Amino acid sequence: MKHRIKRTYRIARYVIYRETLVDKKDMAWSFLGALLGVGLIGSLNHFYLPARDNLFVLGSFGASAVLIYGHTQSPLAQPRNVIGGHVLSAITGVTMCMLIPNPDWEWLAGALAVACSIVVMQMTKTVHPPGGATALLAVAGSQKIRALGYLYVLSPVATGVFLLILVAFIVNNIPGNRNYPANGKWW
Repeated sequence: MKHRIKRTYRIARYVIYRETLVDKKDMAWSFLGALLGVGLIGSLNHFYLPARDNLFVLGSFGASAVLIYGHTQSPLAQPRNVIGGHVLSAITGVTMCMLIPNPDWEWLAGALAVACSIVVMQMTKTVHPPGGATALLAVAGSQKIRALGYLYVLSPVATGVFLLILVAFIVNNIPGNRNYPANGKWW
């Protein structure tokens, strides 16, 4: 019985305890950044854009928020990667949707959109994992998203990314121990 308790304690300690725990102040700033960034996009979608029949809240923005507010020093969270990853992936996704418009082949268009967006991001050194979701949404998203065509790149993608980065620049530079972009490199 005593051996089992020790094993349970070791497992719990492994799962819960980490030497690289995030500071509570960093957690608060990450929370505030995500709340303001995603909240700004959501409020624009709710109060302004329904009249224009535009979809502004993308799931990939939530994944980007985790990176740019929670892991500010990650190379994948820097402005070049966030902007380039989303915009290039959106272009790739819309292109695949136009090249393969048949709904029976949507599965192939979606797979090609993600695969090609990865290669494009690697070639341009703008890898941002949520960009793959942006490419997939251009193909597998609702009919409203597909009807936007290349306007999907400008709104919601480029506009939403701009707002996320604007909030990240403000919120992540208020406390002294955080800086965004890392090393002051915007591009």
